[in-house]
Amino acid sequence: MTADEELTARSDSDESSDDVPDDRDRPADDHRNHLTDIEDGSGCTEIWEQLSERRERNDEDDGDE
Repeated sequence: MTADEELTARSDSDESSDDVPDDRDRPADDHRNHLTDIEDGSGCTEIWEQLSERRERNDEDDGDE
């Protein structure tokens, strides 16, 4: 059996896929909301820095209560 045939056979027999939520059913914006303030064309480093800074701000805000 070739790799393609094996993959097809596995996907055809995978009955548990209905039990797992399909991300395609969720609006695309749900997956990107955390990236709204990151400029288009930003690299991994810029994205990492932005997300880290946001996390730090959120941690500080949580500590104020």
